[in-house]
Amino acid sequence: MSQVNDAASASSVLSHLNISNQPQPKKSNELGQSAFLELMITQLNNQDPLSPQDNTAFVAQLAQFSSVEGLERLNSNFQSFTNTFMSNQALQASSLVGRSVTVTTESARLLPGDMVSGSVDLEAATSDLSIHIYSASGGLVAKIPAGVAEAGENVFRWDGEFIEVNGQLLDWQAEQPAPAGEYRFEVYATQDGKVEQLETALSANVNSVTLNAEGTLTLNLAGVGPVNIADVKQFN
Repeated sequence: MSQVNDAASASSVLSHLNISNQPQPKKSNELGQSAFLELMITQLNNQDPLSPQDNTAFVAQLAQFSSVEGLERLNSNFQSFTNTFMSNQALQASSLVGRSVTVTTESARLLPGDMVSGSVDLEAATSDLSIHIYSASGGLVAKIPAGVAEAGENVFRWDGEFIEVNGQLLDWQAEQPAPAGEYRFEVYATQDGKVEQLETALSANVNSVTLNAEGTLTLNLAGVGPVNIADVKQFN
């Protein structure tokens, strides 16, 4: 696997992922195009003049030769396509480093002078949405009553001191600003008379990107860890 930490390392990743640098499969005992053609010509040159090769068999061999040639050309084109695809993946990886993405998780890292963005989806409106924030050690940092929330996506942003929900600053303030670090978020809502914990999606910075031999991208997120790029909900 290759890891991209910044745009400058993209070229080395491209070189590493180049098809020509990848381990090549061992050759089998099957005849290649050149060997097949040479064998057929040798057969024609050494056929019995009194009993020449049947035309039907000769045409069948030509058809088989065309099939072998077509398969080799297809394999060559596929390798070229794979090489181009993996190179594009490497370039995409280099552009993601340093960006923020949103993924389904309960943990996120609050950076100095920054904020954590998150969202939850409600199946129905609630009058009792609350956000609980815990430190990395498990201690309760804040229990924030967010009040009424409509059905659908509800977005919140927390900077360690203030919090806003759906663009509205809540009438709540921490006793003292929370320091930078890793925090866990739990969001609860009353649904059908029951208090339920909602699945949270939080923002996280991309520290680096890992590419495996198949070209799959894994984002290494601050405060979250490795996440497959297919699991990213939003690129911020």
